[in-house]
Amino acid sequence: MLLSKRLIEPEALERLTPEQARPNLADLVRLNRYFGGHSVIRKALHRVVDGRSDFSLLDIGCASGDSSRMIRAIYPGARVTCLDHRLVNMENAPHPKMIADAFHLPFQPCSFDVVVASLFLHHFEDGEVVQLLGEFYAVAKRALLVCDLERQLLPYIFLPLTKSLFRWDRVTVHDGTRSVRASFRVVELIHLAKNAGITAPEVRAHRPAFRLSLIARK
Repeated sequence: MLLSKRLIEPEALERLTPEQARPNLADLVRLNRYFGGHSVIRKALHRVVDGRSDFSLLDIGCASGDSSRMIRAIYPGARVTCLDHRLVNMENAPHPKMIADAFHLPFQPCSFDVVVASLFLHHFEDGEVVQLLGEFYAVAKRALLVCDLERQLLPYIFLPLTKSLFRWDRVTVHDGTRSVRASFRVVELIHLAKNAGITAPEVRAHRPAFRLSLIARK
């Protein structure tokens, strides 16, 4: 069946110039803000920090940095660092920000209280996901928080069906459907986390956003 297993295919954003990428990046901000991405991160982070504001956080694969801005607005004392592998993606991300390879993070173990990876892991094959989870978990002092898509029919057809209504960029529709096909089910994400050495991953499915959250505490 179409969505029975993960299928990772190249996405167009990685090959775009800054001018071509901007409409798609703006759409991703809209999707996060109005269709559940920020809400899922906000709820999961609340469970991790217990109302405290004085924590450090690394936002991996930050893109435009909209999640970082949302976190700073809620937790003014948080020290948030944005990280991505392409300058094009981070053009509008807030400082401090840095370019780095997620597979080889330039940080010592336990460098940040919380590490966040939102809409990032689905780009990689299972073996790479395990490697990345292990890398992210090592850098986190208190918890790793992952937010990603849930591989279901409704999110798969959502962007093509609403393209005219919301005027999504063509790249958004193209990459969005591929992202859903590459995303996870709850049991898959739990399995990958355990293979990465995370003994008690907390994975939840969030509806109607069709997003998954994973919390790995230390």
